[in-house]
Amino acid sequence: MVTLSRKFSTAISDSLAYISLKQFPQNPHKPTPFYQIQQQQQPKQLESQIVTTLDGCKNLTQIKQVHARILLNGLDQSCYVLAKLIRTLTKLNIPVDPYPLSIFNRVKYPNPFLYNALIRGYLIGERLNESTEFYSLMRKEGVVPVSFTFTALFKACGATMDVGLGRQIHGQTILVGGFGEDLHVGNSMIDMYIKCGFLECGRKVFDEMPNRDVISWTELISAYVKSGNMESAGELFDGLPVKDMVAWTVMVSGFAQNAKPREAIMFFEKMQEFGVETDEITLIGVISACAQLGAAKYADWIRDVAEKSEFGGRHSVVVGSALIDMYSKCGSVGDAYRVFQGMKERNVYSYSSMILGFAMHGRAHDAMKLFDEMVKTEIKPNRVTFIGVLTACSHAGMVEQGWQIFELMEKCYGIKPSADHYTCMVDLLGRAGRLQEAHELVKTMPIEPHGGVWGALLGACRIHKSPDIAAIAANHLFELEPYCIGNYILLANIYASCGRWNDVSTVRKLMRTRGLRKNPAFSWIESEKGMVHEFFSGDMTHPRSGEIKQALEDLLDRLEAKGYQPHLSSVAYDVNDEDKRRILMTHSEKLALAFGLISTIPGSKIRIVKNLRICEDCHSVICGASQITGREIIVRDIMRFHHFHDGICSCGNFW
Repeated sequence: MVTLSRKFSTAISDSLAYISLKQFPQNPHKPTPFYQIQQQQQPKQLESQIVTTLDGCKNLTQIKQVHARILLNGLDQSCYVLAKLIRTLTKLNIPVDPYPLSIFNRVKYPNPFLYNALIRGYLIGERLNESTEFYSLMRKEGVVPVSFTFTALFKACGATMDVGLGRQIHGQTILVGGFGEDLHVGNSMIDMYIKCGFLECGRKVFDEMPNRDVISWTELISAYVKSGNMESAGELFDGLPVKDMVAWTVMVSGFAQNAKPREAIMFFEKMQEFGVETDEITLIGVISACAQLGAAKYADWIRDVAEKSEFGGRHSVVVGSALIDMYSKCGSVGDAYRVFQGMKERNVYSYSSMILGFAMHGRAHDAMKLFDEMVKTEIKPNRVTFIGVLTACSHAGMVEQGWQIFELMEKCYGIKPSADHYTCMVDLLGRAGRLQEAHELVKTMPIEPHGGVWGALLGACRIHKSPDIAAIAANHLFELEPYCIGNYILLANIYASCGRWNDVSTVRKLMRTRGLRKNPAFSWIESEKGMVHEFFSGDMTHPRSGEIKQALEDLLDRLEAKGYQPHLSSVAYDVNDEDKRRILMTHSEKLALAFGLISTIPGSKIRIVKNLRICEDCHSVICGASQITGREIIVRDIMRFHHFHDGICSCGNFW
């Protein structure tokens, strides 16, 4: 409990008296001591000097020396000086009880600022109950709280997520009165409600505030962004009278974090048009959006903006690492490597980003080479680095190398394999057709396998058409991720590829029972002018659908003349072969490919992004198209990048 009596601690008093005598000895033969000179000065000037001296105190001994000076100069009742003394003590994490509390207890008529110093001290020490007890004493003694009293208490309620107490303090601001127009109190109240998870209460406070500043607007916009409500965040942003860099950055980063990359890039474009400066956080937000979208046009532009600022990839290791990730996800791993080579400083994140970039593009040997270079430097690999290396081994079918790396993690670098690393190993073994070995690894894991581990095993069963192990993996996934529709669809597709239509019906019935609806498959492609065009499977509503259909028919005729046969097993429906051919023809990636062929310059690269895994038939068609058209075609699906060139894919038909 807090001691609230006014008895001064004798021990502290004696200690301070001893310090003062030791620091300032009485000697008539020496010059007049400094403290005696100060006694002759005006009180206000003396108080200011002591406060300035306290600002420079770095430890308890120095503070006690100044305290002695305060006592010797008769300032033991100066609330202004003593409040500063207590704040200095608590700033150095000196507990309120007994020293600062004993200082307070000696003052006959403490003012609000002295009370605030004690309340703040208790809050720094995470003693919320004592701080509110002190507030109660303050009110009982008839001392009127000031703005800083409430801002400190609201901050503590937010930090401890104690909305009940926060509401009581809110009530006190109304009861005491005079704080309705206080900007600092209003902002701290909004912050408290947001941190306690009561966003709409914070919004109500905001709406009732007669005066607001950029902090009022920005903290509420940020709260909506974090909750995923970009519509409300946008409405507030539009109403913000003066939009500074922080507000713009919140919106750009918010759209990127909420999987709205086009909107993030659009806001960044507007930000540039209005001449608003950017910083590292803004750049990382828009770089992330570009990486999600996979649009090469925006990638080069964003890099130019970064280079013109002081945060370009050459100078900022954070922005440089983000640019590497962006270029990798836009299908330009060569540009990613050029950014990496141009960086003046590199850290574990830049190396890991580049290794992951090589891995997702199937350049396993480049990933391994860079890893070897990294371990020869002073930079130590982390868990993400090993995920990148193991992913590279998986995508290239390098089973033995993958096992060696997996064993080196803990033995040489002290990194205990996590479930994510086991996911990579299961994926590696599964892709290589060693399904029983992969299943055994899952069963003998020293940690509980998460959805990623079972998902890797299920994905491998799709490649190698193993419905029995697939059923085992899927049953675990249905427990761990009951509402992840992708697991149900993948199991149904595995059953369909094996002709087990009764099992397909069972899975689809389970999906309906759980109210799950399939997310539509779609692909997007960047046109010559940089515009992004989306295509959904079976959707022929594009303005150039007639041309797209004709181009696709011509392409398939040419492929069939070279021996192409549709992979009818890619259709997970029990329909006749003709219907299966019709369904395959309008897969979203084929529509995007046909549009790319008619809308881009002959010989130029075609870049396609798909939201799901590319099917076997589309993979075969695009592979053949790269040969007969002489085009390099880059497809990014949910798993990896596929670089098609002259009839060969970088994945080696291993995905």
